[in-house]
Amino acid sequence: MSESNQQVYDNAANYYRSYKFAESIGERSKGLKRGYFRKKLGRAALITVGVLVGAGVVGGIMNGIGFWGVMISAGLIAGGVWAAMKFPKMKIPTPETLVQSDLKTLAGKTEIWLETQRLALPKPAVKIINDIGTQLDMLSPQLQKLDEAEPAAYEVRKLMGEHLPELISGYRAIPEPMRRKSNDTGKSPDEQLISGLSLIEKEISGVTQQIAKGDIDNLSIRGRYLELKYDKTGEAE
Repeated sequence: MSESNQQVYDNAANYYRSYKFAESIGERSKGLKRGYFRKKLGRAALITVGVLVGAGVVGGIMNGIGFWGVMISAGLIAGGVWAAMKFPKMKIPTPETLVQSDLKTLAGKTEIWLETQRLALPKPAVKIINDIGTQLDMLSPQLQKLDEAEPAAYEVRKLMGEHLPELISGYRAIPEPMRRKSNDTGKSPDEQLISGLSLIEKEISGVTQQIAKGDIDNLSIRGRYLELKYDKTGEAE
């Protein structure tokens, strides 16, 4: 990942972390965030129980912990709960990790990554992103039918971890004033982005139907139509 792309990703990730329960685009991402929050609650509960047990042991040995013992215990509980709920922060998926994700969590992680991109996209594209979230929710149960080593699993990961991120990252690399200007193709980068996202949404729907019908052996992502990369002038390569 280049330095400029890394900075873009870091900015998006920082925003997402500060907006932890931003509106999810799908149930799968919501489920992953809810599960992570519950783990934090579990750690906070363990810390609370640990301090109380420790205070009880000390009190039994010393025949009570007194006022300051109570205050210290309360401080330890408060500090421990604060730390457990704040750290570690939820890791935001990257295109690199999406390609390597297991099929059970792939849809949810893709949704989380898409949620970090919404602020940088035009409103029509954001609507399609939300629609893609719906399609990913429908695809997720079908992915359970795939073996991790099957060629179809590779095709799905490539769609989520390569084609989709390349389309959005290519768009974001274009200077904002140039995004609405038509290029040699007769379309502006905004229009190309919307067209590409619409195509990916349809492709996800098609993959869902193919897997549901058991047509896994013939599953093929039309990558040649999805490899929409942009150079800095906003022209399609």
